[in-house]
Amino acid sequence: MTIEAVLWDVDDTLFDYTTADRTGMRGHLTAEGLLDGFASVEQALGRWREHTDAQWARFAAGEVDWEGQRRDRVRAFLGRPLTDTEAEDWFVRYLRHYEGAWALFPDVVPVLDLLAGSHRHAVLSNSSLRVQEHKLRVLGVRDRFESVLCAAELGVSKPAAEAFHTACEALDLAPHQVAYVGDHPEIDGRGAAEAGLFSVWIDRTGVNAVVPPAPDAAPGPPADPLPGPRRIASLAELPAILRPDTRFGAPSTFG
Repeated sequence: MTIEAVLWDVDDTLFDYTTADRTGMRGHLTAEGLLDGFASVEQALGRWREHTDAQWARFAAGEVDWEGQRRDRVRAFLGRPLTDTEAEDWFVRYLRHYEGAWALFPDVVPVLDLLAGSHRHAVLSNSSLRVQEHKLRVLGVRDRFESVLCAAELGVSKPAAEAFHTACEALDLAPHQVAYVGDHPEIDGRGAAEAGLFSVWIDRTGVNAVVPPAPDAAPGPPADPLPGPRRIASLAELPAILRPDTRFGAPSTFG
């Protein structure tokens, strides 16, 4: 079956989130006079990422709303109580530094250009529509996508199959007609594959990693195995693996 559309993750797939977050937080902590409280910039950044991941997990589990996880992230990072207004103001000051470092990866626009005439495009993100619509517009690529779907509005997040299926329904396509491209081997790679999409894992690090088996997987191969994610190191490899003759049995274009 021919792949008719590509669903895209945003952060660390299209948008260089890791670099922007690191650059933005370094600038913010310097401006706030907080770097002296850490042994190094990297320690501060590691702590910020740790609390970001923890609060995102609470949001994904429905324990807190989008604004609440932002405020709680600030409180946990600073280690002190803050009013909602104080926490929100701190986060907004950070956003100014963070947004100043926004950039697409250099392979994004060329591959979107190459696929523009052959595939439809949409976004499925574990974020909020307000955040990702704004980001894609600032980065100049919002008009490349038919729709942008986000966990905050869908009420379900990747790797749940329902998130992927809802996005396919929005495109009026079956899962096997849709490719998903994302940077996380489990949330994006395994999640999309197990939902029946043609899954492509963009591993820009080049680390020789594999997607581990699911914790509750039975020993041995399943009776009707789903194809796992195709692993690529650059989006320049994507057009070749979206050809119809590469869906089953063809070797990956990346090691």
